[in-house]
Amino acid sequence: MPKRVETIVLHDSSTPVIGDIQTGGVVKLLSIDSLLNQARAHSLWPLTFGLACCAIEMMSTVASRFDLARFGSEAFRATPRQADVMIIAGRLSKKMAPVLRQIYDQMPEPKWVISMGACASSGGVYNNYAIVQGADQVVPVDVYVPGCPPSPDALIYGVLKLQEKIKTRKGNKLIELTPRTLEQDMPAEVLA
Repeated sequence: MPKRVETIVLHDSSTPVIGDIQTGGVVKLLSIDSLLNQARAHSLWPLTFGLACCAIEMMSTVASRFDLARFGSEAFRATPRQADVMIIAGRLSKKMAPVLRQIYDQMPEPKWVISMGACASSGGVYNNYAIVQGADQVVPVDVYVPGCPPSPDALIYGVLKLQEKIKTRKGNKLIELTPRTLEQDMPAEVLA
């Protein structure tokens, strides 16, 4: 009996053609972790932690000119229990550091931190006894956004870098199967 190979068609007559999708395209298989990381990366809920002038730039990223919502981060949260990204915007005083840590501990897992501005990242021009010389001394920081204050574009770039980091977390494997590799990898009983 000859082998019979059936092609999975991505388009039928009742479905409109979108973009450059063609019949017999590539089938992508993902692990559950990879699928969850893709979803997490594109649905970040930032926690506002504005401490100084960088907070004004952070607020302007959600305005119509820059529109952070395009990248899946439109829902800024005021409570740590509903947020998964903390944006530390501005200088962090030693008096405020325990509050920052307490709020960080209240955030659910997985959680990430963006340090925005020179003051939050390294103390900036405030090299004295009252300012923490980098937020990474209090909480683990995933992305640093440089500048004094950084522009909203820079914060958006930082969010995009965080999304890349979330997508490429350990254990993610993407397997692409073309119709040719499907024929090679399928058992003979399935193809017959």
